[in-house]
Amino acid sequence: MSSDDYLIQSGQTGFDRILGFIIPDRHARGRMVRLGPTLETILSAHDYPPAIKHLLAEALVLTAMMGSLLKEDGGQLTLQAQAKGGAIDLLACDYRGGELRGYVSHDREKAAAAGTSPRLENLCGEGYLAITFDLEGSGERYQGIVPLEGSSLSEACERYFGQSEQVPTLLRVAIRSEGPHCVAGGLLVQHFPEGEEGRERLHAKEDHPEWEHVAVMAGSTRHDELVDPDLSLEDLLIRLFHEEREVRVQPLAELSRGCRCSVEHYQSVLASFPEDQLAEMRDPDGTIPVDCAFCSKIIRVSA
Repeated sequence: MSSDDYLIQSGQTGFDRILGFIIPDRHARGRMVRLGPTLETILSAHDYPPAIKHLLAEALVLTAMMGSLLKEDGGQLTLQAQAKGGAIDLLACDYRGGELRGYVSHDREKAAAAGTSPRLENLCGEGYLAITFDLEGSGERYQGIVPLEGSSLSEACERYFGQSEQVPTLLRVAIRSEGPHCVAGGLLVQHFPEGEEGRERLHAKEDHPEWEHVAVMAGSTRHDELVDPDLSLEDLLIRLFHEEREVRVQPLAELSRGCRCSVEHYQSVLASFPEDQLAEMRDPDGTIPVDCAFCSKIIRVSA
């Protein structure tokens, strides 16, 4: 495939959107996502080495799929990894109402030495992954923490759902990158043994016959299918689960970069600082420069 094949138009069908689905007879639900222009916009904020670019792309796909599980409008899903001893210091991504953002703080020399596709534990050293669900309506917050172990962030997130949620979950993420152009896709499937989405999840078992069947079908997804711009998410879903009696499909959010680095936002943040600290932060012109790590902009705030 030539580099020209990676030139993605924002209006091209299948990119920067989430597809939800339910398989009633198997008591399973899922999400599919394919990122294109939005992903490239987020990655372009910094000159990331290949290994970091790949990691952030995977994190954004996972954040979009898990974030879209939130039922409340205005809720937010945050994925954050903190590590030491490796190339990664901090990875932060969040999803809210179809808006994505992400950033990785890293040691460039260590990242370059790690190669293009290192195992997660080799790239991060020691650390943990925190997944936080914030529900706007009730103000409730749920958080689970798992170690940064294994080959990928996807594996770590599967452990989170198995340990913290007791929900059998399969995650697949694929990334195709060439130069500045990058496409990423993902599939999330979960099992609800006691019934359809929303019922109490008792007796969840990894060896449940319904889940074993769904996991085999979903696990047959090829990486090239997840990032193929000529294969719609709907067609891929049919390809995977064509033997099922019924698959309910629900188009969900359109995706975009959603950095919140406005003057008003930072004024509200700085309002909590005492005057003596604000005085130390001010430049001679009376403004405070705030560096947004997510979009690599410096915002000057009067406070």
